[in-house]
Amino acid sequence: MDLNKDVKYVKGVGPNRVLLLNKLGIFTLKDLISYYPRTYEDRSKPKNIIECIDGEEALIEGIVCNRMTDVRLKGKTMQRLIVRDETASVTITWFNQSYLKNIFKQGEKYQFYGKISNAFGKINMTSPVFDEAGKNNNTGKIIPIYPLTYQLSQNVLRKIIEAGLKEVDGNLSETLPEYLIKEYKLDEINEAINQIHFPKDFKEFEKARYRLVFEELLSTQLALLELKNSYNTEEKGIKFDTNAKMSDVINKLPFQLTKAQLRVLEEIDNNMESEKSMNRLLQGDVGSRKDSCCDVCSI
Repeated sequence: MDLNKDVKYVKGVGPNRVLLLNKLGIFTLKDLISYYPRTYEDRSKPKNIIECIDGEEALIEGIVCNRMTDVRLKGKTMQRLIVRDETASVTITWFNQSYLKNIFKQGEKYQFYGKISNAFGKINMTSPVFDEAGKNNNTGKIIPIYPLTYQLSQNVLRKIIEAGLKEVDGNLSETLPEYLIKEYKLDEINEAINQIHFPKDFKEFEKARYRLVFEELLSTQLALLELKNSYNTEEKGIKFDTNAKMSDVINKLPFQLTKAQLRVLEEIDNNMESEKSMNRLLQGDVGSRKDSCCDVCSI
């Protein structure tokens, strides 16, 4: 398996789609499987139709009560379907989707996920995604939502990422030592990558996210530590003359420094007389006269 393989060789990616993926910063198989969702839609738990709230996105399950009808409007055609469960009925509409007439069968059960309109005692849903009952292509599970570019749909990107994960097929090499995984109860890398894209439930998502965030923060800390060590061993600072006495400047100040300020100035003086590069942050409460200390250093 070559994670640096061009994304154009992943199943479902053609010449046009590879350009759209490149716009998202996806150039390789590695880029593809690490392109994480920005949020998720919970399409796993159906609601009773009567419980649906105006404006919410909801999953419902019901029986188709009629043959789909067409309503002609100016410049477009509206398809209308009535679906019912044991609590209420909902009118579902699509626009310019005549092919749906051949899909829905009267008396059969389907699941629909979409935005609810509940006003004046009438419940409506517009342009939902759907599945036959028992099938979970678009419903009945948690669906990842990705950042997109123009002309690339969520469904297409999900299928491409799914194809990329199938190519990887659980063969990613573990990047963390075993003792860390055991100590912090982390998911194995392949499990984490799969669950961050297509979690079985939100508990699995949280475990996957915890693993990936842990690794990212650890990598950052190690990089900073390496940078700090390189400063200590490779970079030499300016070594100031040890004969210059800071006390000569302090004694000329028209005010008296606190013990804490004197201690910090002594530390700075020692640092400046060393070849070791100095990185220092001076902290203090409001009114602690930090500016006075800085004035002394600038002198």
